[in-house]
Amino acid sequence: MKSLLFILSVLILNACFTLKKSNTAVKETETDKDKVVLDFKAGPPTIIYKTKKDYNQFVPVILSEDKSKIVSYPHPKDVFYKGELAYPTELKSGYLLDNRGINSNVAFLNITYEDYSKLEKALIPDELFLMISDKDPLIEIYNCGNRYSFKNEISDLNKLIENNGLKSCKCLTKE
Repeated sequence: MKSLLFILSVLILNACFTLKKSNTAVKETETDKDKVVLDFKAGPPTIIYKTKKDYNQFVPVILSEDKSKIVSYPHPKDVFYKGELAYPTELKSGYLLDNRGINSNVAFLNITYEDYSKLEKALIPDELFLMISDKDPLIEIYNCGNRYSFKNEISDLNKLIENNGLKSCKCLTKE
């Protein structure tokens, strides 16, 4: 009898672990017409965010946790995405899709992508730090899984936004 209980317990625990494991990799969100599948497997993240002001034209940099220094910034030749300046893609309800590689420690410089791309060499972090216009620009930011997993990225993300599906994404910051 004890061995039967032990085997049954192992099977139940294994089933729970398998269910939990699969839920962390892929989340499905119902939409009006079809499903949007969020896949959190390895790959480039789908970052959706809202800012306090319109920073769409301005170059983002990444600050340290205490916001005292720049830890990541692009070279002037690296502000392009698919051959165009890496402006964020506008989505519904004021959300933006990142095309540059930001996270919750983003800050925006007071120089546009266009002007920055024309610099002949990268500025040093101390020079860039003096160019920060806002160290705390975000209202909210989400990771919605692997960017390559969407059938139609913009359409699918807009469906998520319209149907309150961002709750299925990983909230990184929200005021």
